[in-house]
Amino acid sequence: MSRLEINDLVKRFDGVTALAGAGLTVPAGRLTAVLGPSGCGKTTLLKCVTGFERADGGEIRVGGQVLSGPGRHVPPHRRRVAIVPQEGALFPHLSVLGNVLYGLDRADRRTGRAEEMLALVGLDGYGHRMPHQLSGGQQQRVAVARALAPRPSLILLDEPFSALDAGLRTEVREDVRAALRAAGATAVIVTHDQVEALSLADEVAVMRGGTVLQSGPPTSVYHRPADAWVAGFVGEANLLPGTTRAGTAGTALGPIPLAEPSPGEGTPVTVLVRPEQIGLGPAPDGRAGVRATVTDLRFHGRDWRLTLHVEGRSGDPDGGTTVLATLPGTAHLAVGDTVDIHCTGPAHHWPASAPAHEDSVLDLVPGPPD
Repeated sequence: MSRLEINDLVKRFDGVTALAGAGLTVPAGRLTAVLGPSGCGKTTLLKCVTGFERADGGEIRVGGQVLSGPGRHVPPHRRRVAIVPQEGALFPHLSVLGNVLYGLDRADRRTGRAEEMLALVGLDGYGHRMPHQLSGGQQQRVAVARALAPRPSLILLDEPFSALDAGLRTEVREDVRAALRAAGATAVIVTHDQVEALSLADEVAVMRGGTVLQSGPPTSVYHRPADAWVAGFVGEANLLPGTTRAGTAGTALGPIPLAEPSPGEGTPVTVLVRPEQIGLGPAPDGRAGVRATVTDLRFHGRDWRLTLHVEGRSGDPDGGTTVLATLPGTAHLAVGDTVDIHCTGPAHHWPASAPAHEDSVLDLVPGPPD
């Protein structure tokens, strides 16, 4: 498998900018999830990599070979890039084995490569079946086997689990990840599902308005997002105003230790607190908790999702602060209960004046789908 490099990619549709200088690097043998809201350019990015769309600017390289660049556009059938669409798109008149054999040359057809790929995705012995005899999850596994069979340089998966129900989606994506790893595949999966991206991929790239705002390991993107918009998109986020002091930020939840060096004493900052960082009672380091009232709670089985209101100081024009918290499902609380809460650090922060990523033309003008 090969390294994917996308540099300053631009694509326009009838004057609407779908990709505005997007850049992304996927190391060989790694899986990257491209995450973003509808209309951000995710699918357009994939279409440019496959060659189905001709980029208006920038460069795409796979394994060092320029597939798209100034004066160059390699046609799709010569790129050795495979794609797995949303619903598999199997040939209904071919058996499972026939579907996987379809993209192989005569030599590979005789080597057992197709049967090997079916075994890799957990469908050993299913070759004689027809697509209509398979479940949705099994059809997606066949589509992945078909993509892997010709040994492509790169595999692209366009929201391949979106049509599956929640329980099956988890099972299938774990099986597909295992198959991609076993094959040593370089792969890109496009999704709008934050949990899917964070749990599935080696790296996550967050897109908005035709650009990649941040790319890195899932833990880095989640705990150290590039800005407030990314923080809110990759998970629930409490964004608290604060003022720095001695390595902490004074907030409505009390002093919170900061993950990064303080920009200077008395500096206004915005502090990111994830719901799972909020706990009941005093902090483990001895810091006193603050009083809060439970205004809403939802049971999610293994945990509760709480909305809590912290009263403001006397004369506070904002009337206090509302935060989200996630507590173990064994907690016994009710709406109206008053509790002490604390925040466990360290917490990521930005200068209070740092704006979130500005809206782009795609956020304001209707354009082509994704």
